[in-house]
Amino acid sequence: QVQLVESGGGLVQPGGSLRLSCAASGSIRSINAMGWYRQAPGKQRELVAASPTGGSPNYADSVKGRFTISRDNAKNTVYLQMNSLKPEDTAVYICNLRYRSRWSGPELDRWGQGTQVTVSS
Repeated sequence: QVQLVESGGGLVQPGGSLRLSCAASGSIRSINAMGWYRQAPGKQRELVAASPTGGSPNYADSVKGRFTISRDNAKNTVYLQMNSLKPEDTAVYICNLRYRSRWSGPELDRWGQGTQVTVSS
């Protein structure tokens, strides 16, 4: 079984910063990518940032230049540094892990429980 533990959400004023973290543990043989999605009330889940193993990070246009995704591969942890936050960034942020539990096994997806980020004055 694979678990994702997220932390770092909260309430912040516009222009402020938050750092999210997501630690993966369990039966992980290899990680293909780790990333963050978000879902605001009444909206579809959208990709915020993704970090493919051995590749370059990619970001939603709406967060480019403000958010930075990084990974600590030794800890199977992904971070999302969010700066210059705007009210429209308010959402539940959900960690995603794309991995294999066996070298020859299929690629699997695992989702975190989500952490609330609220940007408001």
